Amino acid sequence: MQQLHRLLQDGSRVAIAAVSGMGGIGKTELAWQYAAFHRDCETYPAGIWWLFVREIDLAPQVLQKSLRMGIQPPDTLDNLEERLQFCYEEWAKQTSGNALLVLDDVSDYRAVQPLLPRNSRFKVLLTARQIVPPPVGCLPLKVLKPEAALNLLRLTAGDLPGNGLGRIDAQLEDAEALCQWLDYLPLGIELVGRYLRRKRALSLAEMLERLQGQRLEARALQEAEAGMTARRGVAAAFELSWAELKPPARTLGCLLSVFALAPIPWELVADCLPDWDGEELEDCRDDELLKQGLLSLVEDETSDPAQSGLVQPRYQLHALIREFFAAKLQGRADAENLRRSFGVALTAVAKTISQTVTLEVQERVKEALPHLEVVAEQWSHLLEDGAYARWSSIGLARVAEGQSLWAEAEKWLKACLQMTEKRCGADHPDTASSLNNLAALYHTMGCYPEAEPLYVRALSIWEQQFGADHPLTASSLNNLGMLYQAMGRYAEAEPLLVRSLSIREQQLGADHPHTADSLNNLAALYDAMGRYPEAEPLYVRALSIYEQQLGPEHPQTATSLNNLARLYDAMGRYLKAEPLYVRALSIYEQQLGPEHPQTATSLNNLGLLYYAMGRYAEAEPLLVRSLSIREQQLGADHPDTASSLNNLAGLYESMGRYREAEPLYVRSLSIREQQLGADHPDTASSLNNLAGLYESMGRYREAEPLYVRSLSIREQQLGADHPSTASSLNNLALLYRAMGRYPQAELFYLRALEIWFNRLGENHPNTQTAWSNFIYCLQEAMSAGQDSQLSQHPTTQAMLQQLREAE
Repeated sequence: MQQLHRLLQDGSRVAIAAVSGMGGIGKTELAWQYAAFHRDCETYPAGIWWLFVREIDLAPQVLQKSLRMGIQPPDTLDNLEERLQFCYEEWAKQTSGNALLVLDDVSDYRAVQPLLPRNSRFKVLLTARQIVPPPVGCLPLKVLKPEAALNLLRLTAGDLPGNGLGRIDAQLEDAEALCQWLDYLPLGIELVGRYLRRKRALSLAEMLERLQGQRLEARALQEAEAGMTARRGVAAAFELSWAELKPPARTLGCLLSVFALAPIPWELVADCLPDWDGEELEDCRDDELLKQGLLSLVEDETSDPAQSGLVQPRYQLHALIREFFAAKLQGRADAENLRRSFGVALTAVAKTISQTVTLEVQERVKEALPHLEVVAEQWSHLLEDGAYARWSSIGLARVAEGQSLWAEAEKWLKACLQMTEKRCGADHPDTASSLNNLAALYHTMGCYPEAEPLYVRALSIWEQQFGADHPLTASSLNNLGMLYQAMGRYAEAEPLLVRSLSIREQQLGADHPHTADSLNNLAALYDAMGRYPEAEPLYVRALSIYEQQLGPEHPQTATSLNNLARLYDAMGRYLKAEPLYVRALSIYEQQLGPEHPQTATSLNNLGLLYYAMGRYAEAEPLLVRSLSIREQQLGADHPDTASSLNNLAGLYESMGRYREAEPLYVRSLSIREQQLGADHPDTASSLNNLAGLYESMGRYREAEPLYVRSLSIREQQLGADHPSTASSLNNLALLYRAMGRYPQAELFYLRALEIWFNRLGENHPNTQTAWSNFIYCLQEAMSAGQDSQLSQHPTTQAMLQQLREAE
């Protein structure tokens, strides 16, 4: 270990390798002892990560561990190597001192080399079956020297120092022959030593005879990467230990071979054998497999690398032993039943993964994920129920989506759709569910054109299979309606959302959470359409249901709080909005994490409220943080990222920081035109806001066509009396007034004032501002010698009369 430590301090990468490429020489054991020793010595204060890479890709493991530290690379980094380097660098920023990254059982160094950290603070320790070429430092492990082999045999056989002439020394010639026949391999000597410890009356000569009589199926010893079979001694030692196992322990060993080559939580094993007595299961593990050396007790790392990990007990099979057990499983009559039990147990874990993956859920299922992947990739076909078979892929997709690993989530949901279409048929309800789930992912990713045909097809299947009034039909209507709302197709969205609500109220009840979902979504549509009086009671009712049915700290309750707050914000009722926004943000941060897209939405909305209230110093850090999360979690071209760019630009404009605002507005407009379309209401907002900036900068000729185009889109998409249409009218009026074009300004002011007066009321800030602007415009026109044509207009006089009566 001292030599290994010196090599690591001299360079950043060291490999523990077997000279002859064989397994069982003690590479992993040396690495583990080194990591455990230097954990206690605090040599690596930045943390220790242990990664099993023989059957599990390196990149997903690094990304998942980074996420538990709150690190998520931005989607702008399309190159996987750069995404990992971002994680390493952020890890380095959060910690001090050196870190140790252990990669166990590397079969191809060239494949992992580009994925290793470049920062010199990271020391990388690899175990490999072949010598790794320079510049990687190498500690080649040869077979043990004869005296070292004898010492290991003494230790494992129970010959303790100070107990006089031990069993090994009393039969020294036979012991030497035994070690030689075992090829001086540590794994073989350890297994034989444990066997001798249990068989105190067995002579070493008899032990050698037993080993020589054993034969092992060649397939159990194949080492695909090295292209050779294991040494005869290790092979015979496996077979000898197997012969000593009772039938239950043999069954358990075969079952363990189905698991991934990763740490195995013992509760998962117990779940695979529901008919076994708990005591019998523990006996197999503790009294047979562990003592035989066929199963290792390991300590997995914590999620906090500052703790240097290695504290939670888990169980692990050596790769060669796993292959041996797998070969034994092949010849068993119950092989398929054991694999099916494994699939059922892991699928049960997958079904506990909720649609909204909280931090608690991520932590609870992280150890099951590599084993769940084995089910999804190899054994889901053994699950007779097609709907049950889908859950392994669904669970993996939900976890990936919760970590913003969009490509990973898409992979699992596409595989799920392919499986259900093949097993169940193109028009089966399970296929509709798979279509819906993939569409929902695309919806979240902002890939609306990809989502629409999937949603439409799912709705058609559910209507045909279950009928027009089934709850699943209602869910499909709801989802398609929400997509159309996001696409700005409000006229198509409303009847779908209204119909969904009606079905859910009738079929599920007035207080069901799904009914609340429909209330919330229909309210959000009315909110977007400026129909605030219709939206408010729906939002309030939805919030009441969520609090009662799901609890005050549930993420869906936070979403409801956020939506109601946003409505009050739009209505100018800022004091009612603020506590709702603050409470929603607190729930999201606690339940989903500080870097979750929903947290970003909450930060964005609270920042906008402070912006509207003139509390710029409080607004800026919230909007900056929201933009950062959305760029990292959703991508640089996502519609939500465009919203954050737009909102931060608006703040900078209000603060007079025009040079900072312009590139943000331009980028936001570009994203919206590309992702949402040239006639989307959000595109109109970007046009309007960029025009406002140009107006503030005195660039009137650039501002006017943008304002005109924005107004045209809003009139067509939202309607002539929508509050956002009024905003466009008001802004054009401001521009024309600044340009001295008073007649046009007065006309647009009056139209905006009329809309706001009727839709928002005379006390709304927008109404008050528009009225003041209109009056000032009349005065300026008269001062400029331009008689106003609108001061005696019937609408003007009627509004003046209403204001006098209100006073």
